[in-house]
Amino acid sequence: MKVLSIFGTRPEAVKMAPVVKALSREAGMQSLVCVTGQHRLMLQQVLDLFDIKVDHNLDVMLPNQTLNGLSARLIGLLDPVLEAVNPDRVLVHGDTTTAMMAALTAFHRRIPVAHVEAGLRTGDLTQPWPEEMNRRYVDVVSDLLLAPTSRAKTNLAAENLAGRIIITGNTVIDALRLTIESIAFDPQLRQRLDAHFPYLLPDKKVLLVTGHRRENFGPGFAEICDALAKLSHRSDIQIVYPVHLNPNVQGPVQATLSHLPNIHLIEPLDYLLFVRLMQRSHVILTDSGGVQEEAPSLGKPVLVMRNVTERPEAVVAGTVQLVGTDSARIVAAVTRLYDDDASWQRATQRVNPYGDGHAAERIVDVLCGRSITEFGAEKLAPLEKAHLAAKIFQKI
Repeated sequence: MKVLSIFGTRPEAVKMAPVVKALSREAGMQSLVCVTGQHRLMLQQVLDLFDIKVDHNLDVMLPNQTLNGLSARLIGLLDPVLEAVNPDRVLVHGDTTTAMMAALTAFHRRIPVAHVEAGLRTGDLTQPWPEEMNRRYVDVVSDLLLAPTSRAKTNLAAENLAGRIIITGNTVIDALRLTIESIAFDPQLRQRLDAHFPYLLPDKKVLLVTGHRRENFGPGFAEICDALAKLSHRSDIQIVYPVHLNPNVQGPVQATLSHLPNIHLIEPLDYLLFVRLMQRSHVILTDSGGVQEEAPSLGKPVLVMRNVTERPEAVVAGTVQLVGTDSARIVAAVTRLYDDDASWQRATQRVNPYGDGHAAERIVDVLCGRSITEFGAEKLAPLEKAHLAAKIFQKI
């Protein structure tokens, strides 16, 4: 079987790396990788970390490129790759423009599409934008829907899609597990990583911030920056913000926060460094989907600067709280976690509903037609398990 994995952003690369590595170990499987370069430098960091060999690099980005311009270039550049490779299956991940256009291009060529991280929904096409529409489209044209959680599977089943639905767990937990093991068992590596943060003071607790979502550009980021400015005056806090390279983020963040005390605006970190910084944080303030999934495994409370999330499982578990972009709400939520130890302790319970570190193995087994036990299936009643097994043991 010839499988072509297509991805373009850093989060996609992190989540697809365990799958690509597992495919490369599979006898009788020809695994090829095409990267679009939707994130250039940040993407290469992940490829180097996980030692991913790239067969096709499209380098798709242009200065000031619109979403429509990016989409048109993606189709134009991907189609010759699909024609030359002629894969038995295309593997895409998540909800990026790369994922949607790769799925569309493969669909036009009648190449089966498998969607890793299928079924995430907010129910609102404007939040997140354009990702909510992207993932819905990919799910429609995919014949294999690899859902990370039972809730994602329920979303897909409600839409009566044609694809076969399998709960695999989220591959980001696989990537996180591999990274944490590297840090834990290599003291010299840990020292090298910590040397990148000489400004961190032991008597101040780290508030780690990430923010990059398009729907927060403009007024949203102004509110976020206002909240961080107010929080920076606390004597027990140190804010570390790896600032996304997008000018819509860099502009307001640098203009508003660069001169304030206790705020460290740094360049985007590679994945290894970012995981280490998450480990050293007290609270994480983010609009990232991946961080919402990773932080529960690290026992870190997460405040999400969005009004809705397609990852509600951790909200239900109590490790994630939605705070939106309202400055007052952000300040109040951070303050509570810093001042009320009981609230912080409740939010640090290591309950991760997103995966067990074996999602990539399940995905490869499914692609090869082998039987699997779906992620979370052990929680089901015996009758439900038997009914589920009858479905998942079917070959593709």
